[in-house]
Amino acid sequence: MPITEVDVEKVAQLAHMEITPDELKIFAPQMADIVAYVEQLNALDTADVQPSLGGLTPEGETTDSAREDTTAPSLGQKTALAEAPDAASGHFRVPKVL
Repeated sequence: MPITEVDVEKVAQLAHMEITPDELKIFAPQMADIVAYVEQLNALDTADVQPSLGGLTPEGETTDSAREDTTAPSLGQKTALAEAPDAASGHFRVPKVL
């Protein structure tokens, strides 16, 4: 099924994007190329590949990858603040994250 400008327009609408008619003409062939490239994966022999379940195992199987839950004492507020780089203000300084 070829990707048309109508398909691109629908995808843009679903993504809440505004695109121009010129962009429609550019994106339709690009999306078609992407879909064709991904369709090449269907040609691969995956008969011997175990399914990936995002870290889960198939039903009935067990794994030793989980560690035991253990508790450990925390620093406590006074100790943590005393060792803070900006201890005078009672706050931790951290890098700005935007």
